[in-house]
Amino acid sequence: MTHRIEPAQRPYEPDMEATLERLMPPGVEPLLLFRTLARSPRLFRRFMAGGLLDKGSVSLREREIAIDRACARCGGEYEWGVHVALFAGKAGFGAEEIAATVGGGADAACWSARERLIVRLVDTLHETSAVDDGLWSELKAEFSDEQLLELVMLTGFYHMVSFTVNALRLEPEAYAARFPVA
Repeated sequence: MTHRIEPAQRPYEPDMEATLERLMPPGVEPLLLFRTLARSPRLFRRFMAGGLLDKGSVSLREREIAIDRACARCGGEYEWGVHVALFAGKAGFGAEEIAATVGGGADAACWSARERLIVRLVDTLHETSAVDDGLWSELKAEFSDEQLLELVMLTGFYHMVSFTVNALRLEPEAYAARFPVA
């Protein structure tokens, strides 16, 4: 299965070259997703403006639980694999946490009570596109309003990313993790 839209090729427009260079570690080719979106500089810039990978109101670990779980639930192996490769170690994920983002539920032993709430939130949003009052009450007891906004938006944004990479049939990056085989 090959990707459906060819990525932009060098030479990129000068401002796009500079933007892509800033996004990646030195010597690492820009992600296939970024190069594909760069075919439309307007869409690429809007996409990047919506990103939530800055220092937000939730910890890196909590952010990555939400992102990895959202991608996994959507079958977005491309984006899940990039995040696992680039952030799992920094987030303190071991093999158990990585596997639980894909195959486990909120009751996986590796998650703290607070982290279980994040998994439940992502799963509920994925399944119902809403959050019932009971879960919301539990979330409000643990997270600030700013954190809840961020977790909901992370889940939605990475659903969009997963829809994009799946629709475009992007092949995994060479260094990216792959979904665990059950």
